[in-house]
Amino acid sequence: MRPGSTAALMTLAALGLLLAACQAGPGQPQGVDTPPSVASVSPGTGAGTPMPPSTASPPALSSADQARLDQDLIAAAKANNAPLVAELIGRGGNVNAKDPIQDSAFLYAGAEGLNEVLQLTLAAGADVTSINRYGGTALIPASEHGHVETVKLLIAAGVPVNHVNNLGWTAMQEAILLNNGGPRQQEVVRLLLAAGADPGIRDPEGQTALQNAERLGFSEIAASIRGRG
Repeated sequence: MRPGSTAALMTLAALGLLLAACQAGPGQPQGVDTPPSVASVSPGTGAGTPMPPSTASPPALSSADQARLDQDLIAAAKANNAPLVAELIGRGGNVNAKDPIQDSAFLYAGAEGLNEVLQLTLAAGADVTSINRYGGTALIPASEHGHVETVKLLIAAGVPVNHVNNLGWTAMQEAILLNNGGPRQQEVVRLLLAAGADPGIRDPEGQTALQNAERLGFSEIAASIRGRG
């Protein structure tokens, strides 16, 4: 080998090593994948896994918001809007809350024979012993109006059949005194008797249901009462 050849070869080898190091990049060997970014991983769930939805309950209503919801429920019941009544109950409306004239969704539906609304209030835990501004249960005005199917629902729900209101009348007395003694009133009286209503409870004038039926000429009702002994 000629003088200087060894030194030239060593210089070329050193340049080759330096070039290879520059291509690999500082501190990163060739052929190694870049790790995923920390920002692409949900904490505690693993790479690419979405965070679970929140299951927290909605905040409780303030007393003012609850009062508004309850009044909306009563208004919906008075409008016989059963779908809205169901929605408002689902949002937490209280079927026993009352308006300024002491009507609740339950009491009004019972009094007026709004049976779909009534059933929604019963399913939502209506207080069947609650009373209206006259001191009467829902059964008393339902009987007065001759709402036969409503009377069946209220009796089945456990509304007291012998409750006396502020006027001194039971459901049976109102069914006789405040209507015309027709077929619906006759059926209401039969239903009340079958449920254990006492026809011997006297009104403020001292008259029994039988005496009032006879006085008003309601012979069919009088016969039903006599038949029950």
